[in-house]
Amino acid sequence: MQMKIRMLGLALCLVVATQNFGQTPPPAASPSPKESLPATTDYDLRWGVKIPMRDKVELNATLYLPKTPDGSAPKCPVIFTLTPYISDSYHARAAYFASRGYVFALVDVRGRGNSAGDFEPFAQEPRDGHDVVEWLAQQPFCDGKVTMWGGSYAGFDQWATAKEFPPHLATIVPVASAHPPLDYPSFNNVGETYDVQWFTFTSGRAGQANLFGDSKFWRTKYLDAYKKHIAFKTLDTFVGNPSVNFQRILKHPTADAYYDAMVPKREQFQKIAMPILSITGQYDGDELGALTFYRDHIANASPEARAKHFLIIGPWDHPGTRTPTDEVAGVKFGPGALVDLNNLHRQWYDWTLKSGPKPEFLKDRVAYYVLAAGNSGANGEWKYTDSFETLTANPRTFYLDAKNGDANGVFRSGMLSATQPKDGADKFVYDPLDTRRGENTEGLETNEKTAGLDQRYALSVGEDGLVYHTDPLPDETPLVGCPAVTLWVSLDTPDTDLTVDLYEIQPDGTSIGLWSDIRRLRYRESLRQEKLVKPGEIVKCDFAPGLFVARRLMKGSRLRLVVSCSNSIAWQKNYNSGGAVADETAKDARTAHVQIYHDATHASTIQLPLRETK
Repeated sequence: MQMKIRMLGLALCLVVATQNFGQTPPPAASPSPKESLPATTDYDLRWGVKIPMRDKVELNATLYLPKTPDGSAPKCPVIFTLTPYISDSYHARAAYFASRGYVFALVDVRGRGNSAGDFEPFAQEPRDGHDVVEWLAQQPFCDGKVTMWGGSYAGFDQWATAKEFPPHLATIVPVASAHPPLDYPSFNNVGETYDVQWFTFTSGRAGQANLFGDSKFWRTKYLDAYKKHIAFKTLDTFVGNPSVNFQRILKHPTADAYYDAMVPKREQFQKIAMPILSITGQYDGDELGALTFYRDHIANASPEARAKHFLIIGPWDHPGTRTPTDEVAGVKFGPGALVDLNNLHRQWYDWTLKSGPKPEFLKDRVAYYVLAAGNSGANGEWKYTDSFETLTANPRTFYLDAKNGDANGVFRSGMLSATQPKDGADKFVYDPLDTRRGENTEGLETNEKTAGLDQRYALSVGEDGLVYHTDPLPDETPLVGCPAVTLWVSLDTPDTDLTVDLYEIQPDGTSIGLWSDIRRLRYRESLRQEKLVKPGEIVKCDFAPGLFVARRLMKGSRLRLVVSCSNSIAWQKNYNSGGAVADETAKDARTAHVQIYHDATHASTIQLPLRETK
């Protein structure tokens, strides 16, 4: 199955309405229906509270207020979630924190639920988040300290609020934070069919969870659109929900000023000095966003602010960053993955807002989970370091190579070698009108429960892709860090979309998905400006998203790299013409003949963070 590794956990969630994240990185998630938080009535409720914004629009909030033994409501810190998913979705979370000494406010974003105004995703949260903080701080139940809770969309809007510097925002805990436009509503400027699903979920004012969670419907529609080669810009109408928000993002196909206004600028990161706890997972569809926010803050903040920013990278998928599981898509994490994140949040709030003890889990500034060798899930463990930059430094370089230019398949593959080859180039072909790939491997028969172990796509690669393997590892070896690939490429079309996927192939043949990336070649130098390829020109394309992997590889395992062009129901199809991709249809299709070079001048490589066995 041609499936980006960062999506593995998301695929499994297709079958659950309020955890349905489709086949691409979601901007947000509803609470898991499987979670079971302690029932309590130790709080008072205020429903339908109106919070005025500076432009007189009122946002709707449901307040959960704790009670003392005598029944009175004490002054205490306030936690709030700013959500497009209807505040009732987070009732259990609010009750949990309200019963533990915090006011919790569930606030519908502008234009959703019972809030007034119009919903324009990501655009209004900076200003509105600031105004919610300051309104809450002035209420008689608040002791003057306000914080935020939430992941994905509600992780993004914590950073969006922080950049506006509301005086009473005391700390944030951004989880699985979407980062427009890096990982949503596109990924490196490559459009996502999931956009239409999410914009349908957030259409109108009421929830659309059942429609959103009908995975068979969405896959059928995406596959039908893929086979009919409709223009991506018509996908919303094709599905049956013409969307103003979908059409709006199509007007911004690159990273531009529209998206710049949503996230902190360099000078704002320099001034953000509050305590921060960032959380993501190795199979989190928004790991790119979460780690980009983290890196940008660490790179620009003062030493004092950096010392107060903690990072947790679990093994989890997107919803697992709030409700951890010990397995996703067939990849087993082990019991160590089952961290009580509600309790950890509470401990963090107690430490930063109530002068309580530092959470015991946070033994150093960076906590990361190393998955055990094999796939039993046993012996996975948490590790710690004081510097993420040091942790991910000094990867080993392996060079792409092949005998006689033959790397077109798993059983006639090329090599990943420590020695740089002197000459050579490998070829493959991508025909946008060939729909067999999507029909056979992205159709309705996909088994989400084992997607992380599925290697049907790699096994089916022929003239439409390239495969490279390392030699078997002589010992059990940790892979801890951020893989990166550099390809020297030429083609006979102005553009195409290239994908790279990394797997561990264990001695018994089991495949474990590790890492992947996708790049539109016209944006190889900048996500802000296109540069089409001249026929025959050899260009460099880097795949370095900074996605973190931590797994102990089995003795005898090989690493497999698959290079191909994106041909999937999950992604906006690039017809290789060099025109506006959202407008393209079958009439624009051009077959791309791709060459990957590995010679003395053009060294195509992969950086693998293999560590010495300890």
